[in-house]
Amino acid sequence: MKEQRPTRRSVLRGTLGLASVASTGVISRAFAQEPPGPRTPGLPGTAAPPGTAAPPGPGAPARIMPGTQVVLLGTRAGPGVDLKRAQTATVILVDGTPYLVDCGYGTVRNLVAGNINGQKIEKIVFTHLHNDHTTDTPALLSLQWTGGRSTPIDLYGPYGTASMVRAIVEYCKSDEEIRTVDEGRTVKVADLYQGHDVDAASKPTDVFKDARVTVRAIENTHYPEYSRSKMPHRSMGVRFDTPTRSVVVTGDTNYSKNLVELAKGVDVFICEVMDQSTRDRWLEQLKQDPQAGEKASVARHVAETHSTPADVGRMAAEANVKLVVLNHLLTGAGTTAPISALIDGVRKVYSGEVVVGEDLMMI
Repeated sequence: MKEQRPTRRSVLRGTLGLASVASTGVISRAFAQEPPGPRTPGLPGTAAPPGTAAPPGPGAPARIMPGTQVVLLGTRAGPGVDLKRAQTATVILVDGTPYLVDCGYGTVRNLVAGNINGQKIEKIVFTHLHNDHTTDTPALLSLQWTGGRSTPIDLYGPYGTASMVRAIVEYCKSDEEIRTVDEGRTVKVADLYQGHDVDAASKPTDVFKDARVTVRAIENTHYPEYSRSKMPHRSMGVRFDTPTRSVVVTGDTNYSKNLVELAKGVDVFICEVMDQSTRDRWLEQLKQDPQAGEKASVARHVAETHSTPADVGRMAAEANVKLVVLNHLLTGAGTTAPISALIDGVRKVYSGEVVVGEDLMMI
């Protein structure tokens, strides 16, 4: 049976960024989901009271909930760093087992803040290899090893993922050599982490399948043709199908017919967004240089390869998705989304529920 969908009222509360929304429990702050009862700080079962932003103490147990939940670990767009939002990362929890999509800066801390046991992660998927989607990967893998990990992690993504993982293993080499001698460690880093390049094609491609989830990917439009023709790198969206829910994470993208195909009928559509006024400012900047539209530049990339609210709404409507979650928020202020403008822009062409994501929101 499908999990309960959020009500319109609960979704609205979620968009206003309240710490815990609604009695449905479908959309909330991740750290407000711990079971009630007296706790001793730092011991198993310890968690912050609902509605507070304090992370659980060291040693708090991993969240184990039936069904499928989504936790937004990071919702910031771009390679910058600030104290309000972490860079992009999303966890799909299936009966308590976490699957990680992207791993931008702040992911490791927010796994702790969300009370999600990173040692239980066995699969990581990257939508593309821009550093705001990968920066915390060396930290995550290195700390997994020093934390006593002995079971492997498979990391999937477009061309370059396997090479990136090999480089991270090399990065860990000196620490591994020191701790092997000084601490008597026996597990080899190279035995734990394996990267896999996925063929990001124009039709859904199988990424992996296990007893809990089937994951497929498709190429999106974050890299335009003038770039794709000069490099092997690709960008993709991914779909998770579990026994109770379906979730699409679009990755960074402009409007994409491929994503519409991948997202047909999906329960949760997590899509990046750039507010229209921000795109207009970048387009105006391009006009200042008569040749800007004919050469590669940061301005051209930002203006042409991200989705406005109308783009998001168009994809959601065409795919007939049940819930839109706006993520990777690219706005003029960098970290502060004009919530009403984002929602109104999506709803010009999509009549369903819309949530503006925030870090540690659970859906």
